[in-house]
Amino acid sequence: MIARDPGVAYRHHVIALLLAAAAPVPPPGLDAASLEALRTIDLRLATIAHRLVTANAQLCRDQAPATGMVLHAINQYDRETQPTARQVFGFTAPISVEAVVPGSPAAAAGVAPNDGVLSIGERPLTAAAAPPSSVDRDSALTLLERAATPIRVATTRGGRTQAVAINAPLGCRSRFEVLLGPEMTAQADGKVVQIGVRFFERYRDDEVAVIVAHELAHNILRHRVRLEAAGVKGGLLGELGRNASLGQAAELEADTLGVTLLYNAGYDPASAARFWRERGGDIDGGLFRSRTHPATKRRVAAIEAAAAALGEQQRPFVPPILASRDQPMK
Repeated sequence: MIARDPGVAYRHHVIALLLAAAAPVPPPGLDAASLEALRTIDLRLATIAHRLVTANAQLCRDQAPATGMVLHAINQYDRETQPTARQVFGFTAPISVEAVVPGSPAAAAGVAPNDGVLSIGERPLTAAAAPPSSVDRDSALTLLERAATPIRVATTRGGRTQAVAINAPLGCRSRFEVLLGPEMTAQADGKVVQIGVRFFERYRDDEVAVIVAHELAHNILRHRVRLEAAGVKGGLLGELGRNASLGQAAELEADTLGVTLLYNAGYDPASAARFWRERGGDIDGGLFRSRTHPATKRRVAAIEAAAAALGEQQRPFVPPILASRDQPMK
């Protein structure tokens, strides 16, 4: 659906392997090159997300400490892949640090990729679920989200255990995952933002940030809850009548707030309209465009209006559209 953009030079066979399954459980039988490529993509998303959630914390009712630490568990990988995962990622503990956002609180505290994580606060971490499963990784993320700053973490590296205190500021509470598979997909369910791996193959980080901000805006504006409360149907029924109209309204709200999220995070607010003007024809799908999504021309107009309204506002700017998150969709 989206035209290829020369930017990220991942080897084609690595990308082909990554396109085999959906997050958060990686596909089976990955080799070392594929695992390193996946780590690179995960770090790119985490870096964009960390910038957005920390800069826009004031806009979010649901907040959590933003550490900049990307965790994964050995049992997220199938048994065939686990020996290679141990070789690439270390896994000196069942829960480990896959990546660390440069300049983040975790990086400042000395946390490094491949560190094992023994405990968060007073809670020891284990990985008991049968692989492949993200249950134990998700449990560790829940502990991080509920922890008070400074977050006390016990890590292990090279056979040595270290007590780490991470002074993490609050950010918008959302989890971010790379969605593996052949489709150009981005979605948010109120708690998790998933961005298709092909966005990272085809676009620069400032372009991907437009999509991440849009999906984060859905969570901030409580669109899933509000659409369900309005009785919006999914599937084929979602393409018809009132269902489609409310879906388009939610998309335009997310487009509008997404511009502010980019602005507050120091991105060029004009980048959203530019992205849709240049890429919209590929994303739109023409006659096959989902009727729950507005046409590209309409999106660009709404985005440009939102960017023009920003002017030179002091950051973080808290836009009036946030009032809509308490209003029924109609």
